[in-house]
Amino acid sequence: MSTAHANESTASLPTLFLAAAAEDDSVTVREMLAQGVDIESRDANGRSALLLATHHNAINVARILINAGANVNAMDNITDSPYLYAGAEGRLEILRMTLAYGADLTSVNRYGGTALIPAAHHGHVETVRELLKTGIDIDHINNLGWTALLEAIILGDGGPTYIEIVRMLIEAGADTNISDENNVTPLAHATTRNYSEITNMLRTPSEKKQD
Repeated sequence: MSTAHANESTASLPTLFLAAAAEDDSVTVREMLAQGVDIESRDANGRSALLLATHHNAINVARILINAGANVNAMDNITDSPYLYAGAEGRLEILRMTLAYGADLTSVNRYGGTALIPAAHHGHVETVRELLKTGIDIDHINNLGWTALLEAIILGDGGPTYIEIVRMLIEAGADTNISDENNVTPLAHATTRNYSEITNMLRTPSEKKQD
């Protein structure tokens, strides 16, 4: 093989590696790791193989990459990491793996939110449950001025999924008195939206007695 062809072949390895990760092609990923491909190779958007695997919920490849030492906190050009993306998009199995391998619970996405906030927003009940088992800051406030509790109420639909998420957050100790940037409380948001069950959960015993 000529030097030019050898260089071309070597240069294409990361591209093939990233494509294999996105396709959950565990055989190719293992082969390329054995060949010495850089496990932290990035695409044009700064996404690592593990982040691409997370995007496509490629659980088998994610497991191989994480066990091989892939960085679960490596961020792309828009500040997504495998851990943060798994939390936000409900990739539960991958999230559990990232938590077991050093996920940075204090890391935040481009909106200044921890993994818990978009998990609550998107209605991922089991993901929220998993994150609440960790030491994540339940009352972290993102760039919009919202906590996970506020986001579940403001961006949720008040249905069974969001009722359960609000219940879990309250039971885990979320501060129900933290208001948004306009000083509107979670209770006020829930009341305005006629979310009766959530409203009832947020009211204090004394407020309930007044009825």
